[in-house]
Amino acid sequence: MNWEKLQNGSDIRGVALEGIEGEPVNLDKRIMHILGKSFIHWLKKRDYNSPITVSVGSDSRLSGPALKDAFMNGMKESGAKVFDCGLASTPAMFMSTVLGDQPTVAGVMLTASHLPFNRNGLKFFTRRGGLDKKDISEILSIAKQPNFETSEKTFDVERKEFMLEYSEYLVSYIRKTASLKSNYDKPLKGLKIIVDAGNGAGGFFASKVLAQLGANTHGSQFLEPNGNFPNHIPNPEDKVAMQSICEAVLKEKADLGIIFDTDVDRSAIVDASGKPINRNALIALISTVILGEHPGSTIVTDSITSDGLNHFIEKDLKGKHHRFKRGYKNVINEAVRLNESGEESWLAIETSGHAALKENFFLDDGAYLVAKLLVEMARLNEENKTLPALISALKQPCESREIRFNIKKSDFKEYGLSVLEQLETEVASEKGWEVVSPNYEGIRVKCSSSDEQGWFLLRLSLHDPVMPLNIESNVGGGVNKIKERLAHIFAQFNGLDLKSFNLQ
Repeated sequence: MNWEKLQNGSDIRGVALEGIEGEPVNLDKRIMHILGKSFIHWLKKRDYNSPITVSVGSDSRLSGPALKDAFMNGMKESGAKVFDCGLASTPAMFMSTVLGDQPTVAGVMLTASHLPFNRNGLKFFTRRGGLDKKDISEILSIAKQPNFETSEKTFDVERKEFMLEYSEYLVSYIRKTASLKSNYDKPLKGLKIIVDAGNGAGGFFASKVLAQLGANTHGSQFLEPNGNFPNHIPNPEDKVAMQSICEAVLKEKADLGIIFDTDVDRSAIVDASGKPINRNALIALISTVILGEHPGSTIVTDSITSDGLNHFIEKDLKGKHHRFKRGYKNVINEAVRLNESGEESWLAIETSGHAALKENFFLDDGAYLVAKLLVEMARLNEENKTLPALISALKQPCESREIRFNIKKSDFKEYGLSVLEQLETEVASEKGWEVVSPNYEGIRVKCSSSDEQGWFLLRLSLHDPVMPLNIESNVGGGVNKIKERLAHIFAQFNGLDLKSFNLQ
């Protein structure tokens, strides 16, 4: 058993079901049982008082029930007191460690986010937040050499309706923060807001949050959990998924559309005109709210955010934009680091829709992000104003494209770094191109020629033998102009598969 292969950064992920050629199952009930024991062993090494309490939830994946039972039994046999939270969201499983009269020592979520039906995995939390990469490595090391003692005292697994408690927490937050004099209990009264859960775990938001606040949710779609994901991939970055919610907003004449990923740690919204507010626009919108509350604060984003967003945050909102690395944990940890060093940062957000707020434990919670925006929407609605008006000054790129190069070398990390080094050398001789600094990931280059007016970023993927290239331009045809100039440079990199580059 290759335990290390189950590690995906700060998560565990694997193939849980057969059905896709070339993807053998490596996350079955036996493995999950061992992982349950390993996690409790990991917790015991941190001197938590017995019995250790753990809440466990899962998304709508087909493999969820069987794998969850095996995982919970492993923890139970190790002496833990386990609470089964049923269908849940990832953020809720963290909140189970801090919310209510009897928070648990740890929370675990079975999910593989937006990945195909055959995948599953585990996300772990303690009251300090999500586990880091080194913690997952340690848990897998424990699993590799299992030598566990069965506890003399065991507890029955108890059912816990925590999603109701978590929903009430969101409802209370929106009511108190909006604090409308005319409609305190129903701040969303008169608004039609629909949800697309993509048959994941986010369906609760329509009935248990929006409806409780007075919103009309008629027309919400794909709320029923279904691990086959028959309608579209539950992913706010997926074009088909976004088109689906945009069309639903127009059909239903809704004031707002909300879309979640499978386990609700990411989200995006759609305005009344059917226009998506995601990626740079979503970052701009929540930054407007945050910088209204905390003027001058630093907004931490990932590396591929646009120049227009940078201008909007720093010039229009008078905040500070700190463009860091891809990976939601990287972005969150950087915001935490800045705060510890004395630089105030209230928001860490990726273009993928992962958003973590300091006020909410720096937890990447798609539902809380939407709740924050709903507060603003309720307030603006009383003044006959709308959310999109807050970002009317945001300059969107005319064109953008992402191209992903597979690395054909076995030592892909070393080769990728050599490509970046050579690219930086080549850029120095290109007229109108300038390496951007500071830059924390890959090589970002400003392209100032009149027919380009944009930038590109080449970076090395965090885990895979892939080099993504992002290009943006503020003029028509600019992306192709930048791409044409890159072509002769990339031709010398024989370790890259250039098929995708030549086809686009």
